[in-house]
Amino acid sequence: MSTTGSSNQKIVVPEAKAALNKFKMEAANEVGVTLKEGYNGELTSRQAGSVGGQMVKKMIEKYENDLKNNNN
Repeated sequence: MSTTGSSNQKIVVPEAKAALNKFKMEAANEVGVTLKEGYNGELTSRQAGSVGGQMVKKMIEKYENDLKNNNN
């Protein structure tokens, strides 16, 4: 495991990167966390967790809505 801060993550769908960044910014705004473009290493664990948690919450809501709409 690297401790230099570099990422080994590969983007499978490059077009999705902008959409995910927009989604992250929207989620951060909803929970009152200010993000800047790029690295946000000054965030507390609580702030970062709030953003991630909001993103998961919104993804689950969308999935549930899609299930409801497909069953009608």
